[in-house]
Amino acid sequence: MKTITILSGKGGVGKSTLTSSLAVLLGKENKIVAVDCDVDAPNLGLLLGLEENDFDSWEYIQASEKARLDKNKCKSRKFCLSACKFGAISWLDEENKPLINDFLCVGCGACVVACPECAIEFHPVKNAKIGIGETDYGFPVVSGQLKIGESGSGRVVDAVKNRAFQIAEEIQADYVIVDSAAGIGCPVIASVRGSDYIIMVTEPTPVAFSDFQRALEMVNFFNIPHGMVINRWDINPKFTEKLKNFSKTGKIPLMGKIPYDKRFVEALINLQPAVVYEKDFEVIFKEILFDTTFKQ
Repeated sequence: MKTITILSGKGGVGKSTLTSSLAVLLGKENKIVAVDCDVDAPNLGLLLGLEENDFDSWEYIQASEKARLDKNKCKSRKFCLSACKFGAISWLDEENKPLINDFLCVGCGACVVACPECAIEFHPVKNAKIGIGETDYGFPVVSGQLKIGESGSGRVVDAVKNRAFQIAEEIQADYVIVDSAAGIGCPVIASVRGSDYIIMVTEPTPVAFSDFQRALEMVNFFNIPHGMVINRWDINPKFTEKLKNFSKTGKIPLMGKIPYDKRFVEALINLQPAVVYEKDFEVIFKEILFDTTFKQ
């Protein structure tokens, strides 16, 4: 079983569009599990025709902790108040005690360390949920959703991947295809860790290329084989040539180029992968899917 992760430094460059189409093509001849690891804003299920009610089961998970105060132990020394850098602790003058705001607490632990009376302890909270949906294309999608205002997205991604790998083992899957979050933060690191291959998607703009380079540093740190896909390459052919040269000099395989086409937008509107909405797109995505480097 191989794990293929789709990654982009910048959001909005077509990562989920690429993932959904590759998953459909890959699933035609292989057993696969698709995973949406963008737990802050999951949409892979939507692109594969699934809405929230189409997921068979949502399981709430504990992947974060919040600070809790034991008023009986508190000596009102205000060490916790000065230690919190997130504004999660205020002071109740009438009680002469701290008040911890659950919505603002990120579970960093500074207040726990600062309190000499050990009046503050960590308590686990259910900060996210994991759902499993069966697509019309013969493979399941595992998706995670972080609750609004909650932290710990990296841990949630770990939990989502673990659940996906359990399913993959149960069905003896050939591939697990992961749709990562954008950027280089904790959820992205959790997404790429343990991958067998990374498909990095970018577009021919300076901002996207800058973010791509930052994401590339992370991929190189983990020493994971990878290749590059240029989306909407024809909106800026001159910059596309720059990306192609970067691919050659940096020894990053260029797996394929995707043109700008309004039919991609129409596919999104109709909640269909691009290769399902428009059969002509299959040639483009098959070139990426069956790139020789990808198959190694």
